[in-house]
Amino acid sequence: MAPTTPTLDQVREPSDMRNFSIDQLRKLADELRAETIDAVSVTGGHLGAGLGVVELTTALHHVFDTPRDTLIWDVGHQCYPHKILTGRRDRIRTLRQGGGLSGFTKRAESEYDPFGAAHASTSISAALGFAVGRDLKHEDRNVIAVIGDGSMSAGMAYEAMN
Repeated sequence: MAPTTPTLDQVREPSDMRNFSIDQLRKLADELRAETIDAVSVTGGHLGAGLGVVELTTALHHVFDTPRDTLIWDVGHQCYPHKILTGRRDRIRTLRQGGGLSGFTKRAESEYDPFGAAHASTSISAALGFAVGRDLKHEDRNVIAVIGDGSMSAGMAYEAMN
């Protein structure tokens, strides 16, 4: 049985939560965690990575104007809560199934997935590319790379920072 999620039920896309109070955001994060656990218990997948970023995902989509602001996930396994908040909740139980949602961010799936992440250490270099493109077009928007400590051990992340 799916969890009771009255606060999450109000969110179809990130703009729906931008005016939430801190208390509402806490409830949203709790419900998002429960929804993620329930979905992965049905489909299988990488549970820990998504659970580790529930509050971060909630905060990023609350503060930044996604999809106008570019949010790039380093490890696709972390994106399950992101998918729920960005209009794919109704399909989250098709995750990693034939014809269902990808287990990673996927450009063809959503405007909220500007970069197709799979495994670690590509987010900073991808974000740099998006930022350079933004600057060349004289746009005023943010580019955010979400990278974890495990991904920082790869040379590609250090090259991008340089």
